[in-house]
Amino acid sequence: MGLGLPGQDVSLPSYDFLCRGTAPQRRGLQPVDGGQTDCRQYVPKGRGPTALQRAVREGLPAFLAEADEWGGLPTSLVREFVAATTCGDVSRGFVLVKCLACGEALRVGFTCHGRTVCPGCTARRAAATAAHLVDEVLPRCPYRQWTLAFPRGLKVPLASDSALLAAAVRAFVRGLFALQRRQARALGIEKPRPGAVAFVQHFTSALLLHPHAHVLVPEGVFCGDDKSFAQLPPPTDEDVEVLLRKVAKKVLQLAAARYPEGLPYADDAQAALAAASAQTRLPLGEVVVAPRAGRRCAFLEGFSLHANTAVHENDRESLERLCRYGARGPVALDRLTFREDGRLEYRLKRPSRGGATVLVLTPVQLLKRLCALVVKPKVHLTRYFGVFAPNANARAEVVAQRPRPPGPESESESPAKDAAPRDARPPRLNFADLLRRTLGVDLFSCPCGGRRVVVAFITTEEAARKALGLRPRDAAPRHRATGPPQLALALA
Repeated sequence: MGLGLPGQDVSLPSYDFLCRGTAPQRRGLQPVDGGQTDCRQYVPKGRGPTALQRAVREGLPAFLAEADEWGGLPTSLVREFVAATTCGDVSRGFVLVKCLACGEALRVGFTCHGRTVCPGCTARRAAATAAHLVDEVLPRCPYRQWTLAFPRGLKVPLASDSALLAAAVRAFVRGLFALQRRQARALGIEKPRPGAVAFVQHFTSALLLHPHAHVLVPEGVFCGDDKSFAQLPPPTDEDVEVLLRKVAKKVLQLAAARYPEGLPYADDAQAALAAASAQTRLPLGEVVVAPRAGRRCAFLEGFSLHANTAVHENDRESLERLCRYGARGPVALDRLTFREDGRLEYRLKRPSRGGATVLVLTPVQLLKRLCALVVKPKVHLTRYFGVFAPNANARAEVVAQRPRPPGPESESESPAKDAAPRDARPPRLNFADLLRRTLGVDLFSCPCGGRRVVVAFITTEEAARKALGLRPRDAAPRHRATGPPQLALALA
């Protein structure tokens, strides 16, 4: 990958460094020498820290001190909190982008790649995942979203035990595939092959622990040697109730087999906060209304299943929006603000049954809620089943049926070329293409009408602070080496 030189045409897909740029919800560009960014293209959030970064910086020391009394926190969790405070900080490294016409330069800061705490990184990951699914995986056919939620007593073990959560989601997908195969055989379809993409979430809009799964399933099956699509009728209310009854029984059996002597006790601060978050309720009225069963909805002993969200085969925009919703993160930065008294105000997505519209939290209370939602490393949040699985025999034929993105290639391109090996496929969309796709803005377009190019990469903190005219950070004080105390006592 080379740098853009003056006079050359900028090719946006070649700048994969922009994958590390901040997401549209965060500030990520800083004008050089007092310049202003183009508000028609990219509106920065300001040069100061965001409300979340300020809350983490103010509350993290007290939160860590309190967590030590409960057994401490995992190193990966503390690392994610600390990284969120420096996400997009140009003093730790940036990319210098300059306009060829007017000479205006911008600094693009690097991100922390967080999976839970940082809203900018989670939004960028959700947009990239949705674009990959719509462009590279999902064929043109109708889709339906199935949402499975678990009872309160299973929230903590499912959130802490990734193997149990994966087994529960797998049990639900198998039951759903069995339902589709029965419907297909009733219509005379031989060898039906279903598929699904599952998004695992651990949170609610009120930042409470609530592990559940959004499963995106084609409204039909793939059959025949060419894996042509055969549409099935939508599920009935009875189908949803029968499926939920079978899945609930299977999940309870899995939990009993996993923990035959009962659920384990909390052994660290994160487990204790997860248990508290699972038991927390929003302010309700005096009368608690039972969940109202709607169309294609079922409730059974704390389990719930919803299957009334469908997308037409030609509505690829809604399909991508649905994928972004499933892959989103827990924190919405535009709903978090600081009050004059120093506390935080988090606006709820919808009013609670008691009429509450906002949550008022201190920085430490916010960190406690986020701590219970942090996903452990190496836990997959997007899972593929059936014909969409990476090693499925029919995946190449099914994926080849997806709509090709507009380009110079001819429409008569053979499916064999489209089903090329993974190494020959184009990489994921970078940050510049994600901005153009989600917001319709061009990062390399200058307000003067010229084009911006990459001038330099500043990857070390020392070089970044020197380029910004800042003093180097004070190194940790060095203490004089001393001998062991036994030697000092012997010499006394």
